[in-house]
Amino acid sequence: EQLDESGGGLVQAGGSLKLSCAASGGTFIGSTFASYAMAWYRQAPGKEREFVAATSWSGSTTYYADSVKGRFTFSRDNAKNTVFLPMNALKPEDTAVYYCAASLSHAYDMFRGVGAIKYWGKGTLVTVSS
Repeated sequence: EQLDESGGGLVQAGGSLKLSCAASGGTFIGSTFASYAMAWYRQAPGKEREFVAATSWSGSTTYYADSVKGRFTFSRDNAKNTVFLPMNALKPEDTAVYYCAASLSHAYDMFRGVGAIKYWGKGTLVTVSS
């Protein structure tokens, strides 16, 4: 089972990037990917990993950290076992390694910080220059 993030890079403040996370492996075959709530977390240099956004199994409910609300949009395509995070109006403080995560907990539990993460991706670096 594997989560592969992509789409990170260097962008100027005010710019946009779109992160993707593709799930592969036996656990995610067929409709089982839709059984997982998915989330994005990030870790800035010298800081702890923090919650960014989470979406429910169907994608109908999404939760965001206050710091990204209105700028980031979380979506999922269960047919392609992929989730997306378009990021707009990027700020230097958004600079971090962004991690994709899968959980059998409810997305709200991930938002509250009590959801159990079953799989982590290896991360993709986003750097926002001022």
